[in-house]
Amino acid sequence: MSADAEYVYSLAKERILKTAAKVPEATYRFRPTPEVRSLGEILGHVADSTYHVCSIVKGDEKTSEIEKTKTSKAELTTALTRAFAYCDAVYRAMTDADSATKIAYHGGLHTKMMALSFNSTHLMEHYGNLVTYMRLNHIVPPTSEPGSESAAPNQ
Repeated sequence: MSADAEYVYSLAKERILKTAAKVPEATYRFRPTPEVRSLGEILGHVADSTYHVCSIVKGDEKTSEIEKTKTSKAELTTALTRAFAYCDAVYRAMTDADSATKIAYHGGLHTKMMALSFNSTHLMEHYGNLVTYMRLNHIVPPTSEPGSESAAPNQ
């Protein structure tokens, strides 16, 4: 179970990182309407939330303010890479036995696996936002590129 959770996370992480690399600097400021986050703010939010969830699972409750403090492509790409590296270690360390451990999360006691599953779901949710932003800017999303592996693995 923990290996499958890490696999789903790795797919989501790869999609976000490919998006961050592919989108031009000017598009980081793109916001379809005034009420929603810019593309760059979504990437900052993803970095912040990745730190937040994985730090709760790890037990050190790390916080960050990337969404509010980083705006350039270079800053946000670096912040995402660091957040994912932090979270990679949490996923790699998770065992099936440890994944059932209850932690305080989202106002209740939930398993570590639930928190990590929420993290992957949250990443995919925001990748969906980013796909729309890319399409509005005539950019082909990473999962729509020829040869993209967006389907489930052959296992």
